[in-house]
Amino acid sequence: MIRSPDPDLAPPTATPAKHRSEYSQWLPRAADRVLGAGRELLALAAPVECVCCGTEDYSLCGPCDRAVRTLTRTPFRAEGQAPALMDVNGSVILPVVAAGIYREELAQAVLSFKRHGQGQLESVLAKALGRAIREAAGTMQGFCLVPVPTTNSAFRRRGFSPVHLMLRNLARNGGLGAGTLAPVLRKGRAAVQCPWAFADLRERIRALIPAPAMAGGQKGLGRGARVRRVRGSMRAGSALFAPDIRGRPCIIVDDVLTTGATLAEAARAVHQAGGVVAGAVVLAATRPPDSADPIAAPGATARLEA
Repeated sequence: MIRSPDPDLAPPTATPAKHRSEYSQWLPRAADRVLGAGRELLALAAPVECVCCGTEDYSLCGPCDRAVRTLTRTPFRAEGQAPALMDVNGSVILPVVAAGIYREELAQAVLSFKRHGQGQLESVLAKALGRAIREAAGTMQGFCLVPVPTTNSAFRRRGFSPVHLMLRNLARNGGLGAGTLAPVLRKGRAAVQCPWAFADLRERIRALIPAPAMAGGQKGLGRGARVRRVRGSMRAGSALFAPDIRGRPCIIVDDVLTTGATLAEAARAVHQAGGVVAGAVVLAATRPPDSADPIAAPGATARLEA
């Protein structure tokens, strides 16, 4: 037989047929199909819509999922837009790596996850946070990931802590790299031990009076008010099965970076407990109005060692 001189005209080489699934074994493929069928049944019983565009049967549809991954594809250094993390002379007090800018589909997904904690949103956002953690840590070994605790009122309202959920998701799937989850931070000031601690009845009654609506969170507060509100509000306490952070490099993890007051307070508590604060990682960072998107130069890095 005369071979064709043009390789494009030659008949294709016969290859055995393969399934188009991403799984090479039947058991994971069957489990994925069972989960898919379960999601469809759940959608019939409790209809859901995409948190970004409203597409039915998905808490985050395919196009919006891709948009979130695009917005978190390139982690960047974000402390320059947080006044509480910069000194008056422009030097960095605490370096922060953000997975993306708090906008568009990412902002919608973060807000919906914090309100409802859907499993699909948890998986997508946890992967974005994991990319930022790995980029920030670089070659660092033996570091601790310290999540920022949510307020007591927010935990009672939601029933969960968004940052802890994402980090536990990464821990289950091996997404923490060389890091170790260390949930050692607690909300609340250390108790003062004194013999007359319960003698001041007026202070005890004042504690029972409902706080103003603004006191439950920091939304709507300015820079100075945020700093005053979080100052001294965290402490590092012993947690069940949590590693000892004394003398170990620690990366603080939070969901959204605004002024940086919360991260600064968390860094103070970690440092006071003996941890070596290496920096922080957030899922999304807000930006001032009319500011340009951060564009990484070729070869630039978002690592905390920089």
